[in-house]
Amino acid sequence: MESVATVKLTLWKQSSMAPERDQKAPDDLEEDLQDGDVDNIDPGLKLMYFTNEGDLDGIKELLDSGTDVNFRDIDYRTALHVAACQGHGDVAKFLLENGADVDPKDRWGSTPLADAIHYKNHEMIKLLEKHGAKRLIAPMHVHNAREVPEYEIDPRELDFTNSIDITKGTFRIASWGGTQVAVKTFWEGTADEDKVRAFRDELSLLQKIRHPNVVQFLGAVTQSSPMMIVTEYLPKGDLHEYLKRKGALKPATTLRFAMDIARGMNYLHEHKPEAIIHRDLEPSNILRDDSGHLKVADFGVSKLLKVANRVKEDKPLTCQETSCRYVAPEVFRNEEYDTKADVFSFALILQELIEGCPPFSSKQEHEVPKSYVAKHRPPFRAPTKFYAHGLKELIEVCWSENPVKRPTFKQIIPRLEAMYNRFGHRRRWKVIQKLRCFEDPDWEEDCSSSGSQMHSSKGRI
Repeated sequence: MESVATVKLTLWKQSSMAPERDQKAPDDLEEDLQDGDVDNIDPGLKLMYFTNEGDLDGIKELLDSGTDVNFRDIDYRTALHVAACQGHGDVAKFLLENGADVDPKDRWGSTPLADAIHYKNHEMIKLLEKHGAKRLIAPMHVHNAREVPEYEIDPRELDFTNSIDITKGTFRIASWGGTQVAVKTFWEGTADEDKVRAFRDELSLLQKIRHPNVVQFLGAVTQSSPMMIVTEYLPKGDLHEYLKRKGALKPATTLRFAMDIARGMNYLHEHKPEAIIHRDLEPSNILRDDSGHLKVADFGVSKLLKVANRVKEDKPLTCQETSCRYVAPEVFRNEEYDTKADVFSFALILQELIEGCPPFSSKQEHEVPKSYVAKHRPPFRAPTKFYAHGLKELIEVCWSENPVKRPTFKQIIPRLEAMYNRFGHRRRWKVIQKLRCFEDPDWEEDCSSSGSQMHSSKGRI
């Protein structure tokens, strides 16, 4: 039977800016409570625990015994953070009256006020602001109302009730004006200039993009913290999850999906005045809409081709930043690269649609780029009949070692369309053949005797 302490700890709420994770107590507190023995906890951690439980008498006893009201746990969170998350107004008031700092920041840059706003504890918000708490100012905050971007969304309009993670955990579902949207939150606070620059770059890109095969940008939160990017929500999920369920796809579906991806990527590469390199093209960044068509998404590491025709990373790529299983060898080698890096990724996705498994699925992800650098490519194991005529050759040229030899998406699209049309024509012919054989028994004999050229006793179809 679970102890009382263990049951209560499941209600522990995390920082409003922390990456999504299971809600639980800090690791050190959880370890101390394995046996449900509150008395043996460190006084500072015990203060956090009693605050979480709203135990005002226990808090008074601790502070009277000399426990620091501003004790910080391993995440730099204080008892006031916990009270703000849980909405314990009487506890927060008592902590503030006994010297609690009103605006301490945790390791993610969140303050008690930010937590209270996130969890919609309105009375707590009023209490903290009455004691001088300041709302976090986002790095992109403007002081003149006329400079607020047209796309700005009031964060109070975003309802994260029952929110869940989507697409690798980088987005969450929210309700905005009664419509479900996908929200990417800038968790890291305001101190990291590289992260702020990345947010600005992604926001700048999304504002420029509008295409049926690219996920639609709806707005952003830039005037308060945490900052957020809001895009359309596609409830059918991403291509990675779809392939996990379905496995290898039929040739017609493969070609249709390939055309959707190629059209979205061609739009990005042909964008004027600056081409856009996605640089993270992989199945989990390709979403399915209600009609079953695909849209390219997540431009967190995308690049603009401005003056130069090629770009180079400031530092070597890591598998924490992107899926290395689909990265072109020139990117992994930290060399200059261009739009052809996306073509390489496309080839791997196209083969995966037919083979039903990720490239080099037997290898650990961090090992795969080394195979590409060594000029190895995933083997073709599916029967030849599952590859439309010319499709295997297209894949091979798209993952050429020399980027110059890879075709552009502008060249890829007509080749895919021609395959799809030929395949569709064959499918229609088989249907006609079955119907005629059903209607006219003589038709079947003529079909078998004429070989590939189908004739009937009544003339050529």
